[in-house]
Amino acid sequence: MSYERLDKIIASTGRWSRREAKTLVREGRVLVDGAPAAGVEVKVDPEASEILVDNQDLGYRRYSYILLNKPAGLLSATEDNRQETVLDLLSPELRRIGLSPVGRLDKDTEGLLLLTNDGAMAHALLSPKRHVDKVYYAVLSAPADETDRAAFQNGIRLGDFTCLPAQLDITEEPTEVFVTLHEGKFHQIKRMFSSRGKTVLYLRRVAMGPLQLEASLGVGEFRYLSKQEVNKLNTIAQKK
Repeated sequence: MSYERLDKIIASTGRWSRREAKTLVREGRVLVDGAPAAGVEVKVDPEASEILVDNQDLGYRRYSYILLNKPAGLLSATEDNRQETVLDLLSPELRRIGLSPVGRLDKDTEGLLLLTNDGAMAHALLSPKRHVDKVYYAVLSAPADETDRAAFQNGIRLGDFTCLPAQLDITEEPTEVFVTLHEGKFHQIKRMFSSRGKTVLYLRRVAMGPLQLEASLGVGEFRYLSKQEVNKLNTIAQKK
């Protein structure tokens, strides 16, 4: 069990501040297990108790996990004074609960981006020793071939590092490929293809570990992860 102050629990939803939570309690609009809350300082286990505000379930989540289909043109950051970030796509409530991107996508790259306020999980998923697979769909300026596939498999040497072996799958249209990475360096896929004399014209991440970007999720849209997806991520995060 994990007990927390009632005002902190209410504020964690992003819908009210702690000061507003105090007003809700004072006005008798908060029920805990069917009884009016005695005060905001009361400690409650939010996962074991029923908390209602205006007779509606509080919708408490200890942590939130959101899969975003990132559009091009946005920074994978929590804030920036000059440019829009991926958090600008979220509701005001979600922007207040401390979500951060797990890793990053380049500004002009689209696709799957995980957002969470579970810092421990985010740190674990980004740990190099776990090598969480990331799959990208790319459109190239020139057709890929078997020599490119072999070079990716052997690990391409760039100026400042040597890439881990990567999987290159060439579709029936050889300018359209899928790349599976086990790491995530800055502009890595673009640099890998550039070393092969090809330019990446379009790039979209379609998978990360067990997470898949479904076609029904439009660009700029997002959804909460299912319990099964969260459990799979936790399994990865807990690996030694």
